[in-house]
Amino acid sequence: MSEPLDFYFEFYSPYGYMASLRIDEIAERHGRQVNWKPFMLGATFKITGHKSLIDTPMMAEYTKNDLQRCARLQGVAFHFPDEFPKASLNCARAYYALVDDQPDQARALAKANYHAIFGLGQDGTKIELIAALAEDLGIDGQFIKDAVQTLEIKARLKQETQAAIDRGVFGAPFIFVDDQPFWGNDRLDQVNHWLETGGW
Repeated sequence: MSEPLDFYFEFYSPYGYMASLRIDEIAERHGRQVNWKPFMLGATFKITGHKSLIDTPMMAEYTKNDLQRCARLQGVAFHFPDEFPKASLNCARAYYALVDDQPDQARALAKANYHAIFGLGQDGTKIELIAALAEDLGIDGQFIKDAVQTLEIKARLKQETQAAIDRGVFGAPFIFVDDQPFWGNDRLDQVNHWLETGGW
């Protein structure tokens, strides 16, 4: 079987949210699976000097309009959170608390958390909300609350973020098809075409 795609994302990336709704289907179409890899985008900004598009002069209004336009084109619910950006530590830590032993549940929780943030406009960083989403999926919410506070899980997220940086990931979403990098939700059609053709 071909190698999985690696999908690097940040929970407070709206373009990452939109990519998350398509990436699995695109991969499955070509007999691939997807490794979901949340990381902390802010750590890359310290290296690149970038900042959120919403906080960038001249780009903010364009970006807000573009996100609504992309959502309409994709046919998905989109509500921009009142507080943005926010540190998504709890979201990513909750994912890594599950992924080794319960990968399907980890992905399901990530999707639910993403939907809460950008589908519903909720504060997805609150551990109470994440735990409630977990409970809805049959995951022990108290386990999630406890796990995100452990040194082990905190270290895991730091390691995963550094691994992403070491691989050259500087934005979200960021997808690797084998060793070929694609940055941005607007590159998913290229990802699909690359998988169809074997590259160009």
